[in-house]
Amino acid sequence: MKEGGIIRPPFDRSAPAPQDRGHRVNEQIRISPIRLIGAEGEPIGVVPTSQAMDMAREAGLDLVEVAPNERPPVCKILDYGKFRYEQSRKANRSKVHQQKLKEVRVRPKTGDHDVEVKVNAARKFLENKDKVLILVQFRGREMQHLQEGKKVLDMVLERLADVAKVERGASMEGKRMSAMLAPK
Repeated sequence: MKEGGIIRPPFDRSAPAPQDRGHRVNEQIRISPIRLIGAEGEPIGVVPTSQAMDMAREAGLDLVEVAPNERPPVCKILDYGKFRYEQSRKANRSKVHQQKLKEVRVRPKTGDHDVEVKVNAARKFLENKDKVLILVQFRGREMQHLQEGKKVLDMVLERLADVAKVERGASMEGKRMSAMLAPK
């Protein structure tokens, strides 16, 4: 195909896709000689790549480049599928859960069943190791009956006592009464 005076060959779909895993495997290793580590982890020494490939085939395993920046590069005879699986497991295990602040809102006139639904949602958040902020919102004349909101808040705190500890007790901020819960 001709683009701006440059002749380019058509895209070869039969060619393997470039490996983005960071490890060259078998025929992808083009540098020779290499430092070889055997299937049991024993160092074999510096050998030509073709000899290392033959040794890997005899063992029924793959030749994997584990340290490409070394001179000569370090390659190991191992099962590449198993190696990739263990690498992904290590990556998943090292991830740390980022604790978030979840908010559950209720009103002083919220019914018992609706409060139970909110409690179940807060319980899921706490089991997922997130903090929960319980908010009781007051509107208009409800401000004259703060004790009703306090009852609802206490009921929620009581029902979550088995999975949470109170980090900050009930406090009033403007038209909101709030309490902070942290997972046990």
